[in-house]
Amino acid sequence: MSELKPFRIGHSPDPDDAFMFYAMAKGVCSIPGYKIEHVMEDIQSLNKRAFIGDLEMTAISAHAFPKVAHRYGILSSGASMGRSYGPVVVSTKDIGTGAAALKGLRVAVPGEWTTAFLLLNLAADGTIPVQADFAEIMGMVEKGQVDAGLLIHEGQITYQEQGFRKVLDLGEWWKSKTPLPLPLGLDVIRRDLGSLIPAVSKVMRDSIDYAIAHEDEALPYALQFGRGITPEIGRRFVRMYVNRDTQDLAGDGVAALKLLYEMAVAKGLLDKVPDLTLF
Repeated sequence: MSELKPFRIGHSPDPDDAFMFYAMAKGVCSIPGYKIEHVMEDIQSLNKRAFIGDLEMTAISAHAFPKVAHRYGILSSGASMGRSYGPVVVSTKDIGTGAAALKGLRVAVPGEWTTAFLLLNLAADGTIPVQADFAEIMGMVEKGQVDAGLLIHEGQITYQEQGFRKVLDLGEWWKSKTPLPLPLGLDVIRRDLGSLIPAVSKVMRDSIDYAIAHEDEALPYALQFGRGITPEIGRRFVRMYVNRDTQDLAGDGVAALKLLYEMAVAKGLLDKVPDLTLF
């Protein structure tokens, strides 16, 4: 029997990504002839890896995709899309609400190339960004190191329980602009893999479909990456970001990406809309 070749997949150590990749991690779904290796890092680190084409397949911020579109293509399954929800800016101070309240304030953000940061720049002018690891942002706000923090992952739905005030909900801001879902994360694959791409695309879809169909089985695995959240919060968070848009990005998903990039180009934050062909 010939030795299996390694195939590295990057994704974040958070519940929704872990849920999507559960079937792969447990060997329910596999790529014929290859051994899947899971590379778990925060999304900003994965963005940087994608800039040099390090991994065969990886989760990436929608914001970062135009920078790597010459090297990676978008998989039709695996995207994180929000419908009426998304990253949230919070504070412990009474600084008011809305984009205007953030002008001139120091805001901790989870990475220069995250979609959350792009959305903040689209929605609010004049903030002073402070780059930080996403897991440290709440602590920075609590300690007064920054005026506010931009939350991604499960912090979006647990901040009130921890004593934070909402300043700006970027999911609500996006909804005020369009009925389309809010594109946040993508799964991309290296274009040089050629004929292997359809097989990987199928495995990605199969893994997502399996987890959704076997939620009670996949959820305990996913919650290992939830940083102490309850099963109820974990289930809610996973369902927010693993849904029909995750199963198939075609249609509304592609239209939403195109709109996001057009808005960024119009504001001078991106040079052009990238190729949005799905694999």
